[in-house]
Amino acid sequence: MSVPVPRHIAIVMDGNRRWARERHLPAIAGHKAGVETIRRTLRAARERGVEYLTLYSFSTENWSRDPEEVRGLMGLLEETIRRETDTLVKDEVKLEVIGRLHELAPGLQKAIAGAVRATSGGTRGVMTLAFNYGGRAEIVDAVRALVKDGVAPDQVDEAAIAGRLYAPQHPDPDLLIRTGGELRVSNFLLWEVAYAEMWATPVLWPDFEVKDLEDALRSYAERERRFGR
Repeated sequence: MSVPVPRHIAIVMDGNRRWARERHLPAIAGHKAGVETIRRTLRAARERGVEYLTLYSFSTENWSRDPEEVRGLMGLLEETIRRETDTLVKDEVKLEVIGRLHELAPGLQKAIAGAVRATSGGTRGVMTLAFNYGGRAEIVDAVRALVKDGVAPDQVDEAAIAGRLYAPQHPDPDLLIRTGGELRVSNFLLWEVAYAEMWATPVLWPDFEVKDLEDALRSYAERERRFGR
């Protein structure tokens, strides 16, 4: 009997700042270390049959952090996207970025659009970055789209809302992983994770290894999914 593998994994990548603080480093050092973890996690997930990987990179609430850290995060995302695009194309991985991207600096918007366009033909997995993203904001934007489209109240149902979320073509996550030891969703994919299995670890994101992913996959495989039935 084959072992069930989640088609879609969503990850709250928590612990970058604590990792840096423990080493007496600036916060951005933790975020840079976290980028390396993304690289190995994406590769390991693809090798194990996971089709979609969605990563919580920057929330709508993160703007309240120290301005220097925020600037560093913006620069790191742009630098990483420009550096990694060729590798994603080579590996045939499609990049998508969800969130209120129109609020980002023009240069960053351009870098994101270029990478998404360059990788659009990828057929060996989808990596989605949730950047300037909030689950409540996503639902608000979906409702605004309903109003703009003139949808009558009696025509509003789950399908109408789901079809107006940021990535309506994605299947809902099967597994939600949270690193860093916290036990909360933190406004991430609130609509989509309604029936996702959850797995949390105290491991900080920069220290998250392939064996940790395997532990999560093993836990997932041992569960019986009921979907409220």
